[in-house]
Amino acid sequence: MALYYEDLTEGQTFTSPARTVTETDLVSFAMLSGDWNPIHTNQEFAQETYYGKRVVHGVFGISMMTGLLDRTGLFDGSAIAMLGIRDWTFKGPIFVGDTIHFEMEIVSKRLTSKEDRGIVDRQFRLINQRGETVQEGNIAIMLRLKAGSSDKVRS
Repeated sequence: MALYYEDLTEGQTFTSPARTVTETDLVSFAMLSGDWNPIHTNQEFAQETYYGKRVVHGVFGISMMTGLLDRTGLFDGSAIAMLGIRDWTFKGPIFVGDTIHFEMEIVSKRLTSKEDRGIVDRQFRLINQRGETVQEGNIAIMLRLKAGSSDKVRS
């Protein structure tokens, strides 16, 4: 069931289902992005690096997070647009075989000048199977208000 602007409150949190990163994910992302850097795709090279094995592309984490968000159904039909990614940091590596989920907190919300929508700022933390935050940052979204509720919300 989709959540609308007025369904959300600051401080509210949500947790996604988890998904394991596969070899196919890494190779497909390299193909899609064109990023064949050996840290991602060459085990012999990668074993001589700091991590000692291949690291999944950093921006793959953001992509995986949006897929996990879609699986929650939280904004199906209520989202108008993602407005931007802010202060995204890479705190640790993601490896093939890691199982990732996210925690999302509603940080702030405000109405727009249009009466049928509002802006919600959300902080995301991508977390691996060991409970380590591997990525985090904020993503703002424009959400619909429920039909007929704009007068009640603005009062």
